Amino acid sequence: MSFTVALAGKGGTGKTTIAGLLIKYFIKTGRTPILGVDADSNANLNEVLGLEVTDTLGNAREDMKKGNVPPGMTKDIFMSMRMEEAVIESKDFDLIVMGQPEGPGCYCAANTLLTNFLDRLSGNYPYIVMDNEAGMEHISRMTTRNVDILLIVSDASRRGLQAAIRIHGLAQGLNIGVGRSYIVLNRVKDAPGPEVLQMIDDAGLELAGVIEADDTVYEFDRAGRPTIELPEDSAFVKTGFGIFDKIIPDAAG
Repeated sequence: MSFTVALAGKGGTGKTTIAGLLIKYFIKTGRTPILGVDADSNANLNEVLGLEVTDTLGNAREDMKKGNVPPGMTKDIFMSMRMEEAVIESKDFDLIVMGQPEGPGCYCAANTLLTNFLDRLSGNYPYIVMDNEAGMEHISRMTTRNVDILLIVSDASRRGLQAAIRIHGLAQGLNIGVGRSYIVLNRVKDAPGPEVLQMIDDAGLELAGVIEADDTVYEFDRAGRPTIELPEDSAFVKTGFGIFDKIIPDAAG
């Protein structure tokens, strides 16, 4: 059974960069193969990982919706073929991109096939990292479900923390099968004050760790370099790996 980590948080907190860092960590610790799932409609996990997106599950769904199924081929076989084509393969990990959200019309049949495909595909990977879109839509639609760890990424601002707390509360209220929830404070310039720690504690969240702003990350972004290639001696990578060492159980390795 796959060990799944889903990332959530408001936009601009570095959630996708941390998703890439987690994939780097799994590779470093010999936990492969990994399936990366980019469930953000503004997909850019591929840029963090240095991969080119050639197809998405959304495209496959649209093709079925428009009736672009070859004569003599069932919809099930067509969708399976199209979705297999959307898997981007790499050495230690593969990536699947969900693509754009649904347009008008009924997508029930296509979405059922898509969900079944992801369930079947996940059986091939002992580790899954799912990068969700900003906010709470993915949770309210139950895109994020049955995960071992929900890792909520926030900055140290009050707005960021309030968004993180709402995400945590919604996940708890929907009872969607989250094993443990953690919050990571990212891009922090100063140590979080007692009021920040109190907000986190009052919400029943566990602070996994604090990652300080690292100029190396910005330099990679500006140069268009995949941040998965960040050197292991960078502050961002060392701190992130230390956090993952604490929250990823040895049993997952």
